[in-house]
Amino acid sequence: MNRRFNPVTLEQAAQDSPTLASLFARARDASERLQAVQELIPPDLRPAVQAGPVEGGTWCLLVRGNAAAAKLRQLLPLLQTRLKSMGWGEVTLRIKVQARR
Repeated sequence: MNRRFNPVTLEQAAQDSPTLASLFARARDASERLQAVQELIPPDLRPAVQAGPVEGGTWCLLVRGNAAAAKLRQLLPLLQTRLKSMGWGEVTLRIKVQARR
């Protein structure tokens, strides 16, 4: 049997599936949050920080290395203030150090 599949974009697939649509929206939200605070993170530290999952009122930032995590922890109050001023309300930030591969 010969099957033909029509390729679809990620956005089209997300629109057709409630589960994918929810995942896509959550990923977009996390990315927008990171963009909102990006300028507050020192330029040398930015490549080490990635947006992690948002669960309820908690947002996780994924960081490469303990030194980067320590510096980011010092910036948490500033990051939370920025997020609140941009409409995300009270946000609890969590820092998670990524395991090296």
